Amino acid sequence: MGGDRAPQIVIDGADIIAQSNPDVHFSLFGDENKIIPIIQNCHNLKDRYTIFNTEEFISADEKPSIALRRYTKSSMRLAIDSVKDKQCDVVVSAGNTGALMAIAKVVLRPLESIDRPAIVTSIPNQKNQATVLLDMGANIDCDGDVLYQFAVMGHAFARVVLKIDNPKIGLLNVGSEELKGHEELKIAASYIKESHLKDDFYGYVEGDDIMKGTVDVVVTDGFTGNITLKTIEGSVKMIASLFKEAFTDSIFSKIGYLFCGPSITKKTRSVDPRMHNGAMLVGLNGVVVKSHGSTDRIGFANAIKVAISLLDNNINEKIIEELSIKPKKPSLEEFKE
Repeated sequence: MGGDRAPQIVIDGADIIAQSNPDVHFSLFGDENKIIPIIQNCHNLKDRYTIFNTEEFISADEKPSIALRRYTKSSMRLAIDSVKDKQCDVVVSAGNTGALMAIAKVVLRPLESIDRPAIVTSIPNQKNQATVLLDMGANIDCDGDVLYQFAVMGHAFARVVLKIDNPKIGLLNVGSEELKGHEELKIAASYIKESHLKDDFYGYVEGDDIMKGTVDVVVTDGFTGNITLKTIEGSVKMIASLFKEAFTDSIFSKIGYLFCGPSITKKTRSVDPRMHNGAMLVGLNGVVVKSHGSTDRIGFANAIKVAISLLDNNINEKIIEELSIKPKKPSLEEFKE
């Protein structure tokens, strides 16, 4: 029931995935009075779904703490409970991000050695590949230990989802020089250099390195990561709007579009946020995928596709394996001088 156009786009997205994934069964948590009229027109979902009826749902502006305490029968809470109880394998939601993280953290609990789960996704880059970015908003303040954990989880995510054998890791900073950055960032760098990830550590990167594809994994705190993500999404939408205006400006521009339109469509599709929708709440004892609240059926279908990939590739097992190799603690005195 979460998202700007729910439950329509949620059900339509499931219908798209059902067509190419005959072994997937869908549990739909929400108001059956709104779900049934929509799902009756979804032929791919026939006999492939179960509705768990509840009229209670969490609004987009509800505080996470209130959502956690009061909305125990909400569609979001029941869906997360179903993963804890092994009735479902994964949750995909376009609902309130803060509430989703708060409830998932309490119900599913973080993995051993994980202090704080993070939100992770991939962003297209200039190399026609993708850059993993985390955290994207779950944790505003992060110390060196947490940033190191993000690096481990991002490294595993890149290997599992993007199929990169030795993903390069970068810490987002105000400059690439080793002297720059706050103390916690330097501590995180020291951890990585003393860990099994040392050969894959690139060092510090700046904002423009994300879409250049300088590294495969960019690690930062949730405050910076969320602003970065929203800035990139806004820039892509602005450029797409400018292209549309340019090619409808005159008869000559319209004629020009007839020749170059297919190439432009192909390239813009690669940076379409819908094609990269689906962010994992990584670091939990269960797989939870967050869809953008303003996405459409294609974007939500992609979020489901990400969820299936994470399950098929045993993402949590890979993260646990990497976390078992602990780095040597750095001396804090060097950062205080």
